[in-house]
Amino acid sequence: MCTSWLQSCCLQWRSWIRPLLILVYVLFVVIVVPLLIVNSVKDGFSRKDQLILIGGLFVLSAIPISIWQITQHVVHFTRPILQKHIIRILWMVPIYALNAWLSLLFPRHAIYMDSIRECYEAYVIYNFMKYLLNYLNLEMDLERTLEYKPPVRHF
Repeated sequence: MCTSWLQSCCLQWRSWIRPLLILVYVLFVVIVVPLLIVNSVKDGFSRKDQLILIGGLFVLSAIPISIWQITQHVVHFTRPILQKHIIRILWMVPIYALNAWLSLLFPRHAIYMDSIRECYEAYVIYNFMKYLLNYLNLEMDLERTLEYKPPVRHF
């Protein structure tokens, strides 16, 4: 009984994943924003606290937009050859936003977080190139088309 319900629920994940993400985000905001404000007021609301609070607000606005787009691509996974690269590229937004905000919180550890971000950025560039190549090969046989075209004269 329980396993069949669990199986049917897992098979219909597309219907409940978006409301679940919204619920998790709202709970996160309800918990984190008051903690940030209380911590800032307790310390006297210094310039650094203002930076952290403002940066946190921008992170809290950038991440859900990006996660929503990623979720939309996963739910409507109609062109996997292209969409898997798009999803990997879209993950750059939360990684970059969290990296910048955590670097404000922990400036001594910023170099390590920047190194991780730089590695992922290289991976995103690779995925962008793969996306372009896959897109061009889907629309036409790129190598064959370029082979039969005459050379371009630049001067």
